[in-house]
Amino acid sequence: MSDPESSRMEHEDTEEQRDLMEENEESEDLSEAEHHAETGHLSRSKTKSNCSQRRTAKKKNTHTCPQCGKSFLNNLSLQIHMRVHSGEKPHTCDQCGKSFTQKGNLKEHMKIHTGEKPYTCNQCGRSFTQNNALKDHMRIHTGEKPFVCGQCGKSFAYKKVLKAHLRSHSGVKPYTCDQCGKSFTQKKNLTVHMRIHTGEKPYECDKCWKSFADLSNFKLHLNSHSEIRPFVRIDCDQCGKSFSGAKSLKGHMKVHTKEKPHMCSFCEKSFSRLSALKIHQKSHSGVKDHMCSDCGKTFITDAAMKQHQRIHTGETPYKCSHCDKKFGHYGSWKRHERTHTGEKPYHCFSCGKSFTQSQSLLRHTKNVCLKYH
Repeated sequence: MSDPESSRMEHEDTEEQRDLMEENEESEDLSEAEHHAETGHLSRSKTKSNCSQRRTAKKKNTHTCPQCGKSFLNNLSLQIHMRVHSGEKPHTCDQCGKSFTQKGNLKEHMKIHTGEKPYTCNQCGRSFTQNNALKDHMRIHTGEKPFVCGQCGKSFAYKKVLKAHLRSHSGVKPYTCDQCGKSFTQKKNLTVHMRIHTGEKPYECDKCWKSFADLSNFKLHLNSHSEIRPFVRIDCDQCGKSFSGAKSLKGHMKVHTKEKPHMCSFCEKSFSRLSALKIHQKSHSGVKDHMCSDCGKTFITDAAMKQHQRIHTGETPYKCSHCDKKFGHYGSWKRHERTHTGEKPYHCFSCGKSFTQSQSLLRHTKNVCLKYH
């Protein structure tokens, strides 16, 4: 029985010899054509005809992949391509054990271990190990977003981001926690979630040594140590309530116009904003899909979760304009401000009495007006 390794080497030698013979034949044809052109025995059109015939013959001798139909000029290229279908990865990194189908890919990978970064951005000077990584990076500067979602038309700079975005339309959540069964659309979200079970908190504040499981919460916490002022808000000219932007103010104005075009199909309750209706409908389903990465508590909305997370981060973005007191919640800040201004925006329609807080009005209505009227 013949040795498989010897057979493989003989096969490769045969391939190399065949390629060499083809090169020699081409060289001979060219030499013959040049000779006849010099002596006048062969016309230029005849030379072109011979070359064309050679190319036609080569096309007939192409090697086609039986799996996908792709064609190759020689059998060796076809064999390398077949690894895509078979999953064979014969070239292994001796540093980390990662394997590759082609030797060239292994060479590119080795730059990660050597630290070699030969491809440099001419805009910001950042360097990369691979040319493809540099090309991807350049989209930050050019603003190019070639990957478009066929569902909503939103564009992305990177294919992997588009792929993750498409799951928001399909509802597919391929990353599942093996501890509690909760699923996620992105792997990074599962990684952060797993820290609830492991107790891992890799982000540590060097000012107070408090640790966090989530990077975004850690960054918010760092602001509590800085002198960052609360963001500028826009006031409603009807009631004085403040908003973070014109869009939020526009949505709020429907409160004054009493416009409520969005109705709940479960209880027929109406809302001025579509987003408010969607949040309300979750109260019927009981779905609380926003989980705090620090304590595991779940919430119906992302806004409610972020507000809760300030308990962990210590962030207090709302500062009183009359004293130095700060607050983590907008409602607490507004209630405190009224202790300085004396404002009482909540009025009893039965007796006309006013209150600084809505809860005070509810207690008054229940225990006084409704009881004695």
